[in-house]
Amino acid sequence: MQKLTTFLLFVGERRGKPDEAVKFYVTLFRNSHVEKIERYGPNEGEQEGTVKQARFTLAGQEFMAMDSGLDHRFTFTPAMLIFVTCESEEEIDKLFAKLSEGGKVHMSLNKYPFSRKFAWAEDGYGVSWQLNLP
Repeated sequence: MQKLTTFLLFVGERRGKPDEAVKFYVTLFRNSHVEKIERYGPNEGEQEGTVKQARFTLAGQEFMAMDSGLDHRFTFTPAMLIFVTCESEEEIDKLFAKLSEGGKVHMSLNKYPFSRKFAWAEDGYGVSWQLNLP
């Protein structure tokens, strides 16, 4: 059976941040936990101690993350994001406050013709989130 997993690659100025980001994300959603964080050792081609592979679950969905010190010409983009369907106003308000802190707001938390309450935020790690209360 095929399985899809969202994979977050932390490069450039975000290198060294996946450990912190993963631990932050699991505090925001029920049914979330860090499964494992494996780090680079000496002479493994990356800076020792950076994240080789992190496996974590957010709201029951598996994710992965890692560091890369290579000279990539890309980073996260708002065009690829994590969409969250919220269950209550309290939940969407809390998530928006935490995810937008230190980041950017692409669409403010508000009522829109397509949603009772919606927001689009980029967190302080550069990952974009759309939050929806249908």
